[in-house]
Amino acid sequence: MDVSTAAILFPGQGAQDIGMGQWLCESSPIANELFQQANEILGYDLQALCKDGPKERLDATEFSQPALFTVGMAAAKVLQDQQPERLANIKATAGLSLGEYTAVCFAGGLEFADALRLVQRRGQAMQAAADAVESGMASVIGMKLDDLQAVCDQVKEGDVLRPANLLCPGNIAVSGHQTALARLEPAVLEAGAMKFIPLTVAGAFHTSLMEPAVAALSEALAEMPIQDTQIPVYSNVDAAPHQSADEIRSLLSRQVTQPVLWEASIRKMIDDGIEGFLEAGTGRILRGTLKRIQRKLPTDGFGDEAS
Repeated sequence: MDVSTAAILFPGQGAQDIGMGQWLCESSPIANELFQQANEILGYDLQALCKDGPKERLDATEFSQPALFTVGMAAAKVLQDQQPERLANIKATAGLSLGEYTAVCFAGGLEFADALRLVQRRGQAMQAAADAVESGMASVIGMKLDDLQAVCDQVKEGDVLRPANLLCPGNIAVSGHQTALARLEPAVLEAGAMKFIPLTVAGAFHTSLMEPAVAALSEALAEMPIQDTQIPVYSNVDAAPHQSADEIRSLLSRQVTQPVLWEASIRKMIDDGIEGFLEAGTGRILRGTLKRIQRKLPTDGFGDEAS
């Protein structure tokens, strides 16, 4: 990727898949060492879970979040070791929801062990909040935000239901009670949406239904030593760059109940001079959103293979 100023991006929940991180571990002892450290911190064999599943366990929030974080950091560390020139022009970072913790760690705001403990507690708190009520998320493909918001308002009937992940033009994830999501599917299809796709997440992330997780997460954040970052981290909450430890701590505590402003974050990066993007971790989800935001952007990836 021949650009002078780039950003590195880290995926969030939903990107997990059986086999993720396996190529990294096969190609670098650094990745194996990181997974061994993660195994000791978490108290279970994360490497085996990522390699062999079962998928139902890997998809569970309390397991998928530490897994995605570890794979993302392993990708970044292997890349730094094997192809440091690809990171030489990285001037900013961001991550989608859970991926923002990977971004903060990459940027020097958190040590790996502290960040992993924090992610584990985040996943557990969000899983508990999700278990307390029947809720979920779904991607709505092919609708504008204003139109989708209007349909949500029409069918929610007192339930929680709102656009929660503003990913890119024509791809918005909605969160809410399952009863409201059931009403939403036929309504958006009638209103012109191309697809309604239920997501493999435990609950209505980035809504008020995650409020029970905020206290536990805020307590965990208060205990963790967070440093000012070496490069800006663009926040999901306000789509703005931050390097202050205090600001990052506050934003991370608010993140679980606030919509993810992903498209706005990418557009702000471009306005700020970012010329290309590297997706580190597993899958191609973020590169897919980038092509919908600005098709001509140079993009690259590293994690599932040396792409």
